[in-house]
Amino acid sequence: MKTNKKINVRALTVTAIMGALGAVLMALEFAIPSLIPSFIKLDFSELPALITSFAYGPLWGILVCLLKNVIHVFFGATMGIGEISNFILGSVFVGIAGLIYKKHKDKKGALISCLIGSAAMAVISVFTNYFIVYPLYSKVLGMPMEAIIGMYSAILPSADNLWKALLIFNLPFTFVKGLIDSIFCFLIYKRISPILKKQS
Repeated sequence: MKTNKKINVRALTVTAIMGALGAVLMALEFAIPSLIPSFIKLDFSELPALITSFAYGPLWGILVCLLKNVIHVFFGATMGIGEISNFILGSVFVGIAGLIYKKHKDKKGALISCLIGSAAMAVISVFTNYFIVYPLYSKVLGMPMEAIIGMYSAILPSADNLWKALLIFNLPFTFVKGLIDSIFCFLIYKRISPILKKQS
């Protein structure tokens, strides 16, 4: 019982730290305007959540996603819309990856979990953006849907409707984003895992 309490206290502490780190990484987001519309930013804020998910389980990773977005909403400019999107997609990514890794704790399991998690996040992003995020941007922030699509078609004229734009741009972008976080996780997880799981 005491051991479980120690583990939970450590998990809570690490989760809080990782949530704060995720918020910092989220604030360091940057655009890649030549490849995707400038209002879509690349960040590596899922990395702390993925590490936490591997170390303690998927629910802890999802909690990191929640914490970083709650912190970031006070500094963001999307009235919480971007944070809602980030939380949903990040939770899908680290939740699925953490769940698979929990059952297959080896390099192969980690690789498969990250690939499936990244793919799921990319697919879900198409539907959440189409049905939730972009309609909210249009309604709450006053961004006409025509203007949003225009940013895509300015890069690729054939992306002349929202479905095409999301499939051509957002799906691969989100998948690659997940892969980048996964690569960084592979590089550092084994080195810091003993520290994360150390029992005092």
